[in-house]
Amino acid sequence: MRPAEFTLEEIVQAGEALQAAGRNVTGFALRQRVGGGNPNRLKQVWDDHLARSSVAEAVPVAELPVEVAEELAAVTRALTERLAALAVELNDKAVKAAERRVAEVVRAAGEQREQAERELADAAQTVEDLEHQLDGVKGELAATQAHLTEGLA
Repeated sequence: MRPAEFTLEEIVQAGEALQAAGRNVTGFALRQRVGGGNPNRLKQVWDDHLARSSVAEAVPVAELPVEVAEELAAVTRALTERLAALAVELNDKAVKAAERRVAEVVRAAGEQREQAERELADAAQTVEDLEHQLDGVKGELAATQAHLTEGLA
């Protein structure tokens, strides 16, 4: 296949010039304007340009009959109210679920605190018992040392 002799811009400019002159843009008219080329390719390039640059025109929409518009408005209001009620209900369920989770965490933390307090009390009692034993052993040691000192003297 031969390379194209005319750029897309040249073809588009030729088509625009034909339109400005009030002529139909055909493959042969484009060929005559640019000075050569395959009319089918030239027309295809022009059609592609039109497809890219054309903006879809808004088709006017017929208005709804009054009865249909009123029914649509009523259904829209009912749907909006139902959606709002559903949102409130879902929020309520989410809040209650979160409150249950928080209550469970607080309860578990309270149990852990109570367990730690019991263990601390047990440890304090053990320390107190060991201090009494130490005092007793110190007293026995002092008595034994005094007894040994008297016996050696």
